[in-house]
Amino acid sequence: MKAAEIKSLSDEQVVHLELEAERALLTHTLRHRLGRLEDTSVLGKTRKDIARAKTELTARERRTGVNPGSLKGQHAGTFTPQAATTGEAPGGGFLKGILDKPEASE
Repeated sequence: MKAAEIKSLSDEQVVHLELEAERALLTHTLRHRLGRLEDTSVLGKTRKDIARAKTELTARERRTGVNPGSLKGQHAGTFTPQAATTGEAPGGGFLKGILDKPEASE
């Protein structure tokens, strides 16, 4: 995601973007270490997305004069991972679905 796109998001959306990217980075890292990640460039792209989101959050905190990290603390409680919103069975916690084998395409 480009920086200009991130600037147009609300505070809550930027926090959720960062948290989702951090979760995706964990997924990609685990799959890479297990030899199941085909496109390793996604690791760097995800790291850059996290950095862009953090940069935007820091800029917003400085502009409004709030304490560092307060925007993330304020909106992190409303974050729901995408896996939970796609209708998967509840349970399994943070790592649910991360190491599952991808479904074979027919």
